[in-house]
Amino acid sequence: MARTDAESLAGFLTGLSPETRRFSTFDGHDLAAARELCSAIARYDKLRLVLEEEASGGIVGLLEFSLSLPQNDVARYRKAGIHLDEGTDCRFGPTLADEHQGKGLATQVFPLICEVARRLGKRRIILWGGVLADNPRAIRYYEKNGFRTVGSFTGPDGQRSLDMILDIIPR
Repeated sequence: MARTDAESLAGFLTGLSPETRRFSTFDGHDLAAARELCSAIARYDKLRLVLEEEASGGIVGLLEFSLSLPQNDVARYRKAGIHLDEGTDCRFGPTLADEHQGKGLATQVFPLICEVARRLGKRRIILWGGVLADNPRAIRYYEKNGFRTVGSFTGPDGQRSLDMILDIIPR
């Protein structure tokens, strides 16, 4: 990891609006958080893909996969009649820079997301931390890309979220 990688990622994180930060899964939105994300490469069960704008070289998105499934996710999905398995299922959480939201970028990269999951041997994707029920744009995006709602839950912060799952069509 180069020092400039963390600085570039910190620029992306600090540039997120309070609303986008509320919807993201990151523990922080500063240089320290960026350094932690960069230092965690190859250390955990996560895969992070960075979207860079060609013209500026700046980061405009961060797509995260987790190959482990926390027990609270497994239990919630089991209540909905869905058995999750780390061998076939993964968690996914995207974050886009505010100025790139609503312009089709996430839809454009969604086939890549599915391809990455397939290459990792996964057949289903669940949302990392669910999606906040008061985030209609994200819910619409997930539904448009084939996710279906399987239940709802109240997070530790007291906010209602939806669990959604996508069956990946094999190639």
